[in-house]
Amino acid sequence: MLKAFKKIIFRWEVALLLILAAQIVIFGRINPRFLRTQVLLYSFNDFACVSVISIFMAYAVITGGIDISGGSIIGLTSVTLGILWQKGGLGIWTAAGVSLFAGALCGLFNGFLVAYVGVQAMVVTLGGMILFSGLSLVLIGYSGVSAFEGISGFPRSFVNLANGNTWGIPNPILLFAALFVVSAILLHGTKYGRYVFLSGINPNAARYSGLPVRNTVLFAYVLSGLSASVAGVILTSYLASSRSDLGGELTLPIVTAVVLGGVSITGGKGTILGVAIASVVVGILRFGLQMSGIPSQYINVGTGILLVVTAASRGLIQRYRGG
Repeated sequence: MLKAFKKIIFRWEVALLLILAAQIVIFGRINPRFLRTQVLLYSFNDFACVSVISIFMAYAVITGGIDISGGSIIGLTSVTLGILWQKGGLGIWTAAGVSLFAGALCGLFNGFLVAYVGVQAMVVTLGGMILFSGLSLVLIGYSGVSAFEGISGFPRSFVNLANGNTWGIPNPILLFAALFVVSAILLHGTKYGRYVFLSGINPNAARYSGLPVRNTVLFAYVLSGLSASVAGVILTSYLASSRSDLGGELTLPIVTAVVLGGVSITGGKGTILGVAIASVVVGILRFGLQMSGIPSQYINVGTGILLVVTAASRGLIQRYRGG
């Protein structure tokens, strides 16, 4: 009984919940408006993209890789959606569907080079980040739209996707909750999820055991790219603007959320619940610093400090549990 209780208490997810509670208390003391229910609920709109991408980017990291191209895929998705709607004459939801497919293709490109060509994941996704960012600029340039102004004037129904609410709950929270359930079931409750973990623990042993390691890794990057395009649609709706630079500053928060959530950077370990909580911790930190009047240039400093301190704390907890 005591051993089971100790195991629950020292789970990393519990530590993250305590960190989240401490953030709410501290920021509430600094600015009482922070504690208002509506403020807390709608603050999620500001970091919904980070949460959506992180719970699927975790798949790539668990396989032993990484994907840092998510921010650029957001921009490419946003531009694709805007151009297809305004210049291509497609309906807004058809354009959104095509832009999601474009994000999945970006993930397929990354995954193919990692899984079948054998290029290091960091190199591939760094190149992809530059490539996709450049493509978004080329597309918006050829369309005749100003890259600075972007595309606006979207239908109200589309804008409400990220700015509306259902039963008093902001739509981005409901969308994230649905995607969280899908991601958690896929990783922790299916054969594919087991393949993901085994591919990260020892890819050679998994391959010799007859597991489809290459296809497993490939699909992990497709999921990562698709989630980035979903985030791109949400962010375009939230800002009611299609721009090539959307998502350009989200790479650090996304990677921080995944690592902070307990996913081993060497692969083979992690939980979707931990990543989901960590994404909220990172988002609340950034939102709380803004409401506390901290200049925007210092917000990434706070994110970096959070990552270092909590990673060190996690190491101490694991050492204690091991002892």
